[in-house]
Amino acid sequence: MLDRARDGMSEIESGASVAERLARAAKSSDMLSAVWTLPPAQRLMFHPGTQLTDIDGGSTPGFDGDKDDGERFIDISSSEIARYQRLLYANGVKGSSRRLLIVLQGMDASGKGGIVRHVFRQGDPMGIHYHGFGKPTAEELEHDFLWRVQRELPKHGWIAVFDRSHYEDIVMPHVYGTVPEEIWRARYEQINTFERNLAADGCAIIKIFLVMSRDEQRRHFLARLDDPTKFWKFDLSDLDARDRWDDYMAAWQEVFERTSTPAAPWYLVPADSRWYSRAVVSELLRVTLKNMNMTWPGLNADIDREEAIRRLR
Repeated sequence: MLDRARDGMSEIESGASVAERLARAAKSSDMLSAVWTLPPAQRLMFHPGTQLTDIDGGSTPGFDGDKDDGERFIDISSSEIARYQRLLYANGVKGSSRRLLIVLQGMDASGKGGIVRHVFRQGDPMGIHYHGFGKPTAEELEHDFLWRVQRELPKHGWIAVFDRSHYEDIVMPHVYGTVPEEIWRARYEQINTFERNLAADGCAIIKIFLVMSRDEQRRHFLARLDDPTKFWKFDLSDLDARDRWDDYMAAWQEVFERTSTPAAPWYLVPADSRWYSRAVVSELLRVTLKNMNMTWPGLNADIDREEAIRRLR
């Protein structure tokens, strides 16, 4: 199926018209999706009753292939993501409000940064905005907790990727008690309203939590301490968070229960196998862009194409 999808994509540009090319791209994308026994959007979406602690971080649900197959999938899918990203950007330039926000969350060392590098490996930097959220600055603390998030939202036609997000402003006080409970609990509904308004204004939202096992995190931490080129990645706060693993799991469980909505659902993605989590994100992203059903914008009404060609000769 991967070979068929790749061959189909190689024929897209031979289409006689824009509509035919887009139809071929959609068909090839559907063939690529067929490698999944059940689409990740269905298999991994949070549903009432789903328990974070029951998810096996080492599993690869819905994908029967091995690491090599996963890498091939990512490579083929990333070329189509790049195609749809250019289409999204072109529509944004012409006034469309369509855009995409990807929220990546997970425990330390769960692979958030690697996903960005691999999934967007063929993307155009013009049109992709990446932002990592850390501890709020003094300036940010002077404002509502969503103030710093609103500043980083995708512009029309753009894709924004958040490495951590506004959800830290619920989870951290939940775990450490840094903010009164009545304040951080009120943020659930504030976030739901915020995301619902974003979606209504043309911004698609993909929220992903990378489910890593405690043993796998330990392996990555030890690898960082064994490699001088990775010392910079390690911080003692990582161990503090690890010591409160169960508290974090309980806090995130409540987040999913309170903020997984039709407009902005959560996807809980096993992440011990990095190739698998990257393949899942690639699939979710590509399908979301495809389902926007965009077409290439035409020339401005005031442009005479034949006259423009004449002047260029």
